[in-house]
Amino acid sequence: MAILEVNHIQKSFGGTAVLKDISFSLEKGQVLSIIGSSGSGKTTLLRCLNFLETAESGTIRVNGKTLFDGENHKQLSDGEIRKNRLHFGLVFQSFNLFPQYTVLENVMLAPKLMKKAPAAQLEQRALQLIEKVGLSNRVNNYPCQLSGGQQQRVAIARALALEPDILCFDEPTSALDPELTGEVLRVIRGLKNADRTIIIVTHEMEFARSISDRVIFMADGVIEEEGTPEQVFGNPQSAKTRQFLSSSLEHF
Repeated sequence: MAILEVNHIQKSFGGTAVLKDISFSLEKGQVLSIIGSSGSGKTTLLRCLNFLETAESGTIRVNGKTLFDGENHKQLSDGEIRKNRLHFGLVFQSFNLFPQYTVLENVMLAPKLMKKAPAAQLEQRALQLIEKVGLSNRVNNYPCQLSGGQQQRVAIARALALEPDILCFDEPTSALDPELTGEVLRVIRGLKNADRTIIIVTHEMEFARSISDRVIFMADGVIEEEGTPEQVFGNPQSAKTRQFLSSSLEHF
């Protein structure tokens, strides 16, 4: 059974259709990369999955459970929406760390507020995640004392702390200098090796090609092309896909 099933999602802003009948599924442990030009709807799709935006129609299911039904979404309470969000961990492009908290406090905050376990157990788990992203020597530092790449790695550890079913990345390297991009991509690659289910909105084409099990190319609010990296990058069927890749990959 697919861990994620998205069917016929639509979303508009001010009369402009941004997502037009989006449907796809994702198996547990797969990595899905969503690529496309700015304005194609990639980030809006991710925000709808994370309930930061509300789609106008369609359904979203995780592990066979319907989290969103466009016909009944108004019946969801704020508490239900917050509960649904726990299925997804979201790493923003701009880190969004709390500046007044240390690395350890940032990673522990959400599980502590939710009282998921005793404080000592939460701290042990947070330290393990911080070690996983390679920042054990920075646990007591504040975000202002970290590089952009280090802040993004803290954001990844924080997203993992709530043990989401699906980990989502929204352009995780777009705010980083090129020399810092590699350290974040290495952490994400390590998560794939840990058999996590991941969705990445990215402009790093070579990274998407090497890490993904599935690739979606979006254009003008629709899924223009979907397939394995070999299919989408190696033998694109759509003229729009070919045009996009030709401007994104120098060797294409």
